[in-house]
Amino acid sequence: MSAALAREVAGLYAGASRFARGYVSGKLRTDPASRVVLERAAGKPFGMVADLGCGRGQLGLALLMAGRAREVVGLDRDARKIVEAQAAAARLPARFTAGDLTADSVPDCDTALLIDVLYQLPAEVQRPVLAAVAARARRQVLIRAFDPARGWRSALGLAMERAGRLIRGDSNAIAPLPMEELAAPFRVAGFAVTVTPCWEGTPLPNVLLAAER
Repeated sequence: MSAALAREVAGLYAGASRFARGYVSGKLRTDPASRVVLERAAGKPFGMVADLGCGRGQLGLALLMAGRAREVVGLDRDARKIVEAQAAAARLPARFTAGDLTADSVPDCDTALLIDVLYQLPAEVQRPVLAAVAARARRQVLIRAFDPARGWRSALGLAMERAGRLIRGDSNAIAPLPMEELAAPFRVAGFAVTVTPCWEGTPLPNVLLAAER
């Protein structure tokens, strides 16, 4: 992502807290998922985007500001982040809703994004969500996932996630599904699936699963 676009999107959060502004700017400038998603949208705009687990919404707003999405619908369980996303999107075709990610909450869309969200859900919730996304995304799905089969990267990533949850007092599960299990619903629905590393500059086992029609 260009520095100019990152600054422009971060400027939308002028009314948010200093921490939120710094977080948004940092994610856009340094997170490899932000760069990869924007690059993929450059050749084929994403149309109507469902950003599931959107956080503060900065990735969807970056797609809109770059002219690479027509509309964005975001969902996140953190109501405080959703308030910040809604304020930032005041003059853009985007709407953000607070709520849990379930099969019933997945909207019809052209492109679905699930960035760093699935492995934080119980496995029994992930499976119906994946099936719903495969049924409702018309063009493509991009998932930045935690791959549990990446050796030392996976071991280190699990240790870091558990330590972070202990510090925050977060009791949410860490349940990364195998890549083949993530891919299966999309292959059944007629998508072509690829999995590539998305951990640039980090020791983490993050990968990008792309399912395309």
